[in-house]
Amino acid sequence: MARHRYEIAQIIKRFGSDFVTQCHPNSFTLRTLDALQQCRTHTLGGHKDRCDSCGHERFSYNSCGNRHCPKCQTARQMLWAEDRMNDALNVKHFHLVFTVPDLLNTICQINSKAFYEAQFDCVWSTLRTFGYSHYGVETGAICILHTWGQNLSLHPHIHCIVPATGLTLKGQLKDIGHQGKYLYPVKMLSNVFRGKLLEKLKGQLKKNNQLPQYQQTINECYAKPWVVYSEPSLGNAKQIVNYLGQYTHRVAISNTRIKQLDASSVTFSHKDYKDQSNVKLTKLTGIEFLRRFSMHILPYRFVKIRYYGILGSRYKQQVQPLKTKPDLTKPVETKQQRMVRLTGFDSCKCPRCKTGTMMTIEELPRIRSPVNVFYPNATKRYC
Repeated sequence: MARHRYEIAQIIKRFGSDFVTQCHPNSFTLRTLDALQQCRTHTLGGHKDRCDSCGHERFSYNSCGNRHCPKCQTARQMLWAEDRMNDALNVKHFHLVFTVPDLLNTICQINSKAFYEAQFDCVWSTLRTFGYSHYGVETGAICILHTWGQNLSLHPHIHCIVPATGLTLKGQLKDIGHQGKYLYPVKMLSNVFRGKLLEKLKGQLKKNNQLPQYQQTINECYAKPWVVYSEPSLGNAKQIVNYLGQYTHRVAISNTRIKQLDASSVTFSHKDYKDQSNVKLTKLTGIEFLRRFSMHILPYRFVKIRYYGILGSRYKQQVQPLKTKPDLTKPVETKQQRMVRLTGFDSCKCPRCKTGTMMTIEELPRIRSPVNVFYPNATKRYC
């Protein structure tokens, strides 16, 4: 697999110590950045392989497996997509995006976990309410949280895939949507979502005696029009899963977008949606880049992909027998065989002779308690 010229790990190694000194990230952020800069290095251990045909040898180092690592998401995304393919309902689906105004970023940074939880709760509450009020059914949704804009700014929004069907009170599936053109009136959807989320945020702020400080921000958000994006219905289950796979395991920025790295700055590409999605370059100092990147490290054990309604586990036994087509037959195979089938790449095949099999001849142990070169001068950490 080709290695990118510039990587997040290089930026962390180069600017990590100064970033910690100036920005004082919490301990979980430090552990995450540390995992990213150690990914696929000798620090995490690995194994030495030898081809049983030509004798070629290579060293393979272990991955960090962190969900914020741009090098560790491809396999997870493919496995997740295939699993969803087997579970998908054979109906059209709609893609909705619930966004919030930038004015709420200051409130989000007070307690990001509580803010994201409020977003999820209000998104599903809104969708469920509209399902019953417009069609009289229990609908469903797969909701995915993204927190970034193209330039790494804070932009929390939730992507939703909603099936064009719902479960009636009689236990039958009923098609919903207006001839595949739209699911719900977006202006009504936006207004209801705005009211639910702002009311929930007011309750959180009041509980912490912070409402007077942010009352003006809340009032401005009430006066500001909100936007819920809704796209026309998608096609069959395969198209839906392939489309959704673009969003599920993304990280704030991929290594392919990093174009230049020097002694003091990082240059990366981004799409400017205000200028017809033209690709432009942005240059930030290394410390500012890591500060923005760290804003998108999700809270500890926070679940960013959630299943609601008829797509959740509660209704699974009730909904599966009602599918119009049977599930795809799952082949009996090992995880390695499954990855070869999905990716077309066999890591066990010799890269030199293309015929032999790489056999492990030596295990490389993980380095225990390594000297942390990421933040050697950091003496104070804030949790």
